[in-house]
Amino acid sequence: MKNKIIPLFEKCGFLICKIKNTVKILIFGTVMSANVTANQVALEPIKLSQPNIKSGKTIMECLQERRSVREFSAKDLSLEDISNLLWAANGINRADGRRTAPTARNCQEIDVYLINKDGAYLYVPVDDLLQPVYRGDLREAIGAGQNFVNAAPVILLIVGDIEKLGGDSERNKNLMWADGGIVSQNINIFCAGQNLATVTRAMMDEKVLREALKLKDSQYLLLNNPVGYKK
Repeated sequence: MKNKIIPLFEKCGFLICKIKNTVKILIFGTVMSANVTANQVALEPIKLSQPNIKSGKTIMECLQERRSVREFSAKDLSLEDISNLLWAANGINRADGRRTAPTARNCQEIDVYLINKDGAYLYVPVDDLLQPVYRGDLREAIGAGQNFVNAAPVILLIVGDIEKLGGDSERNKNLMWADGGIVSQNINIFCAGQNLATVTRAMMDEKVLREALKLKDSQYLLLNNPVGYKK
């Protein structure tokens, strides 16, 4: 009788452990699912204001003032400054949908993402909108060890989609990088004219950013510009 009871207790113990583990898995899965959902939907789209094309210095003054700055005030950028900044970077400046930054054959393969402490947003020029794509602070991933980047209120991340240029050829890569560089220069010139601090960078943790932003294989992380008020 004793020998029969021991296996029965062993079976009961096994079932209890199995049930506990199943509950743990279900709880863990629920938490992970909630986190993923929060990353996708917790942030609201941001409607941008119309650009103030009368603001700033003359183009010659902007070129005179253009320089790389790696120190930023902790003050958040105003919505007006963010709106003007994004429009200058790659906004629509004509009724036919063409941009402030030229692209090869007008393929418009360049996207601009705004990164701040809250998350990541895709700039949608046609709607004057920042569309949320990730909830969480990605500035450290963009900084990739350069701590001054973490202090920037916003970072503009420049992404190119080589598929829009017709394929992954060496020439198309060169064209995409050139187009991305023009967007970065637009950012630099705007910041010089508005007394904002910025610097063009290429360092970043591409693996983390690609996963967070859910980029396609055809999309390349090109450059980034931390931007803030001068310290």
